[in-house]
Amino acid sequence: MKALLGTKIGMTQIIGEDGVTIPVTLIQAGPVTVTQVKSVETDGYNAVQVAYGEGKNLSKAVAGHVKPAGVTPKEIREFVIDDLGELKVGDSWDVTEFELGDVIDATGTSKGKGWAGTIKRHNFKRHRKTHGGKGNTRKVGSIGSMYPQKIFKGKRMAGHMGAEQVTVKNLTVAYISAADNLIGVKGAVPGPKKGLIVLGGAK
Repeated sequence: MKALLGTKIGMTQIIGEDGVTIPVTLIQAGPVTVTQVKSVETDGYNAVQVAYGEGKNLSKAVAGHVKPAGVTPKEIREFVIDDLGELKVGDSWDVTEFELGDVIDATGTSKGKGWAGTIKRHNFKRHRKTHGGKGNTRKVGSIGSMYPQKIFKGKRMAGHMGAEQVTVKNLTVAYISAADNLIGVKGAVPGPKKGLIVLGGAK
């Protein structure tokens, strides 16, 4: 099963053949076009580079790179694969690569939450509000020790939350519209509306 790039539209619901309502996430997926094929002989590993969307104001380097494929992409992604098969520059595929009932993985960038404290970010508890709390009910408290006079890496503290790559595994394809390049997967997909989503076969 080939990987596909798409843009998240949002969530809706459809009614299955058994009359049960199914929550789905609609994704405007593909078509994608191969812009480069890498092999062990030329690059040391097997991979395929694909382009998605219509971009504007491409740099001369990117425009020259994608010229053989005849596209002006908005997004370019590379996928490492074991078997290149007969893939070549200019090949393309769309949502018809998937079928209803297929189990796939969806990868996207989660919504950014900005700077967050430890209660929101790590589910810490707050301090008591009475008997000498002094108003510091949501502060972290003691974070260090006398030895070794430093904070260890990975310490759970306040910081940037969200905007991370997230993969949701084993989603079921519940809707496909080849005419509109739409695919609907059962359940939620990471990221905001208009966010880039990578769809691929479940591993």
